[in-house]
Amino acid sequence: QVQLVESGGGLVQAGASLRLSCAASERTFSAMGWFRQAPGKDYTIVAAINWNGGETFYADFVKGRFTISRDNSKNALYLQMNSLNPEDTAVYYCVARRVGAPDIAILETDFTSWGQGTQVTVSS
Repeated sequence: QVQLVESGGGLVQAGASLRLSCAASERTFSAMGWFRQAPGKDYTIVAAINWNGGETFYADFVKGRFTISRDNSKNALYLQMNSLNPEDTAVYYCVARRVGAPDIAILETDFTSWGQGTQVTVSS
């Protein structure tokens, strides 16, 4: 099972940008994504991407503001977050499907590997 480590979170003001990165322990040609969990709430899909970056999915609340991308040569996944607002405050998790699952997915149960999460806090 691939190990995932997120970085890039932090405290920013509303309107700012952040770029989250996720380093995978090995090359995976499986679909990946980002979830987030706000205090007291369930995990929510933010964005997802298929194995080669040719297909992406965005939750309605981030469309036009966030961009997911991957670099398979670096075993890396990214989430560029622009125009952040306080409602984006959450712990963000990098996720990956099992090896051999290249198709995009958006359910929690579709992903077998989860990172430890990185905190994003947006002040008003």
